[in-house]
Amino acid sequence: MTQKDRILEGAAELFFKAGIRSVTMDDIARHMGISKKTIYVYYKDKDEIVTALVDKKLSEDKDRMCEVVETSSDVMEELINLMKCAEDFFSRINPILIHDMQKYHPESWQALQRFKAEVVVDTFQGILTRGIAQGYVRPEVDPRIMAKMHVVQVEAGFNSYFFPPGEYNIWKVQLQFLENFLYGICTVKGHEVLDNYKNLIEQQ
Repeated sequence: MTQKDRILEGAAELFFKAGIRSVTMDDIARHMGISKKTIYVYYKDKDEIVTALVDKKLSEDKDRMCEVVETSSDVMEELINLMKCAEDFFSRINPILIHDMQKYHPESWQALQRFKAEVVVDTFQGILTRGIAQGYVRPEVDPRIMAKMHVVQVEAGFNSYFFPPGEYNIWKVQLQFLENFLYGICTVKGHEVLDNYKNLIEQQ
């Protein structure tokens, strides 16, 4: 890993814990054990770090989704594996990060919105279409509409007005939304797979 990449990873660790606005370039330098001058060799300001970090994370997420789709044996395995990826993300992120990006880093926020509207929606639309063919998803479901609904639900879970961070665990909120979504679109055949997965998780 290059120094430039290490700076990104170090900044990401701080952003995920404390949000973006409260983290300064001095904080990043101290966290990395390097001088602030070294950071400026690679990034002119914090906004450029945020932009580079979002681009990197979105590329990784796209690759991960493609890997899940390519390596899963059927649609239900795809959905369950995507749930595991979501759990990893939501267990680490501070909701303030989303607020800070939206308010103080609009270009990065727009990049995230485009990614959700295009890559995430297209991926889920493909999964739901295959799910109908495999008998796991109800045939009357409109894959495009439901894929967009899923994206909107995820975004709603970060709404601090309805789900104040001090009162709600972000992963529990997202899990409730996701379970409701999956049980709503699945057939009885799909419900059986989801029930078995939930039982395995509860036994761990």
